[in-house]
Amino acid sequence: MTDASRSTAYRDDRAHVFHSWSAQELLDPLVVVGGRGAWIDSEDGDRYLDFSSQLMNVNIGHQHPKLLAAIHEQVDRLTTIAPTHANPVRSEAARLIASKAPGDLNSVFFTNGGAEATENAVRMARLHTGRQKVLAAYRSYHGATAGSIALTGEPRRWASEPGAPGVVHFWGPYPYRSPFHSTTEAQECERALEHLADTIMVEGPERVAAVILETVVGTNGILVPPDGYLAGVRELCDRHGIVFIADEVMAGFGRCGEWFAVDRWGVTPDLICFAKGVNSGYVPLGGVIISSDIAASFATSAYPGGLTYSGHILGCASAVASIRIFEEEGLVERSRRIGEEVLGPELKTLADSHPCIGEVRGLGMFWALELVADRGTREPLVPFNPTPAQAAPIAEVVAAAKKRGLLVFSHFNRIHVAPPLVTAEEDLRLGVAILDDVLSMADAHAAG
Repeated sequence: MTDASRSTAYRDDRAHVFHSWSAQELLDPLVVVGGRGAWIDSEDGDRYLDFSSQLMNVNIGHQHPKLLAAIHEQVDRLTTIAPTHANPVRSEAARLIASKAPGDLNSVFFTNGGAEATENAVRMARLHTGRQKVLAAYRSYHGATAGSIALTGEPRRWASEPGAPGVVHFWGPYPYRSPFHSTTEAQECERALEHLADTIMVEGPERVAAVILETVVGTNGILVPPDGYLAGVRELCDRHGIVFIADEVMAGFGRCGEWFAVDRWGVTPDLICFAKGVNSGYVPLGGVIISSDIAASFATSAYPGGLTYSGHILGCASAVASIRIFEEEGLVERSRRIGEEVLGPELKTLADSHPCIGEVRGLGMFWALELVADRGTREPLVPFNPTPAQAAPIAEVVAAAKKRGLLVFSHFNRIHVAPPLVTAEEDLRLGVAILDDVLSMADAHAAG
């Protein structure tokens, strides 16, 4: 297709929109004009099954009528108010979010998204403890603002270095590619906790303000922690007076079959960062859920942080409606069931016929296919932080899926499957069938 035959929307995008995480001249974006449920529509009239919920955030699907109605109703009433004021919908959003959080996490500081949530969670931890160091995992992504990108462990951090001081990275559990040479999940849990304990020791426990981790690592592999790991992190933090921050921006609000993924292991952190699934991204919204102990640090001393749009009432109205939709439609329970009975088994079946699949892992509606060149050696199909040429075997699969009407998310040597929680079972099976078809392209690069 020539530039002249492209739509005005496409030409204006290429001329004026500067896209994130992209080499601008190499982009060829799909022009999306509509959607419903698990499907989106292009301006060419094509439909695509959204198998990644865009960026793992459209949990209740596109254009849910009840959520649209709530936003329209709030627009008619009042569109914005400064965060210094109280407002019924903001109060209700905070109450509902806190009601779903574990333990005594009863207060909510609202942000515009996940990066600002992790920024403010770290600030709270430092002020609460009077310490400066923060421990974060290497396999992690916590956002792209100055502080959150410093927390991030993966290569997107590199271009922003030197970053904010005080961040120390450590290795989290990853049984399939154990940095601790473990042979069982129990061994991986034990050794990962020993490593974290040693890291705290050599950094000085009295200097460590917080440990921040993604409850289930998202972009960097859908890494489900071994049983006992989060409880062990909680114990280490309690032993040394360290704040435990759970980044649930991707994993929360039903994505892992729980309101918050920590619920699966019965662990209560001190702070929970959220965004994405709280309102499926219909309006920008995120926040930090705060324990009573940390909130008390700012009872008579002002918290030195804020945002013009903190608790934006259109975002809060959409969060209230979203949580009610979750409850009415049983989406948290459905996510858990779909993961156990449909999506998990269907994806694991692919491994029987595709030598390129080294491991299938996930929870709820949050899954990854780790692709390898050799199952025996576990050599990745593409290397860590690949160049475009090195990433070609994965890019070919993603492009082939798109041609067949399926949108999937990939990162390094993994394909992630995280469809909206409302996706019909027949559509889930359709998406897996398309993956079954296109993965043969990756098989050509893998040892039999």
